[in-house]
Amino acid sequence: MHNLLKATFLVCCFSLAPAFAAQNRLPADVAKFVDLREGCDHFRGEFPDPPDKHQMREIEREIRKLCTGTDNKLAQLKRKYAKNQVVLHRLSEFEDYIESPPPTSKQQ
Repeated sequence: MHNLLKATFLVCCFSLAPAFAAQNRLPADVAKFVDLREGCDHFRGEFPDPPDKHQMREIEREIRKLCTGTDNKLAQLKRKYAKNQVVLHRLSEFEDYIESPPPTSKQQ
């Protein structure tokens, strides 16, 4: 049993190693954004069941704290690291517009 646990642990470590290595290769500003945005996305998916007004207020507070400004920050980082494929790949995992509808051009 002990060997089975040890083997399972090693398999998990080896399978997660590329993810940790990729995170370590990211520039500090990108890594900070990724952490913030992952927290934001987590709370965006939280809905109390059954509905609870107090818990919903807490979720909304966290969303405001973690998500505000991330649309602009994501666009800024994509421009800044336009030639870095590792960074662009990681940033492409996030939705571009979560704070407001995407800008539309006026049709005339």
